[in-house]
Amino acid sequence: MHVSLTDRLEKMVKAKVASGLYNNASEVIRESLRFMETHEEWIYQIKLEKLRNEVSKGLGQLDLGESVDGRSFFEELNKE
Repeated sequence: MHVSLTDRLEKMVKAKVASGLYNNASEVIRESLRFMETHEEWIYQIKLEKLRNEVSKGLGQLDLGESVDGRSFFEELNKE
């Protein structure tokens, strides 16, 4: 299996190995996947709460009249 990581993620993995807590990159990735599996519901709830907050924020903006007409928005977008 081949996995591509962003530069930032690769640096994170290398830092974990350099810390001495892990012997190699594979251990770091396995531990990360185990954490995700164990905490999947918790992660889902965090993402769901973030989404709810963004929707609430948007609804608040609509209540304040801080919106744009959808048709106008897409017309402007298509001009670009």
